Amino acid sequence: MDELDRKILKSLIEDGRASYREISKRVGAPPATVHARVKKLMSLGVIKGFAPVIDPVKLGLELTALILVRASGPYLVEVEKDIAEYENVCAVYDITGEYDIAVVARFRGREELNRFVKRLLAHRHVERTFTSIVLNVVKEDFTPRP
Repeated sequence: MDELDRKILKSLIEDGRASYREISKRVGAPPATVHARVKKLMSLGVIKGFAPVIDPVKLGLELTALILVRASGPYLVEVEKDIAEYENVCAVYDITGEYDIAVVARFRGREELNRFVKRLLAHRHVERTFTSIVLNVVKEDFTPRP
């Protein structure tokens, strides 16, 4: 990846709907070059897709929780895959420390969170959970900067 690729990625991060012509003006390269570079970045898996950035609060998902999970050792991957299928789950991380899994999930309210945690605890290979509720989002941006 060279400097032009980085400029193109930065431009797409700013506006994923920009045309190749608009991007070409920003990065100083012909539209055909920009198009070819974007195709290359997609084929390499650098660009995984194009999607809107949605405000979860506007969808009624006002509560974000960080849930740490301790799972039975040999079943860790199974538990992670099961948790990843839950509708409210945004992220599942395999972590080190006292707990094995970190989960980020969004909910409409405390009752929905309560049902979710009880569902987790009912999983036959989940030993324990620890839940924290996010009070205020200071920064939330999972897009890596090229």
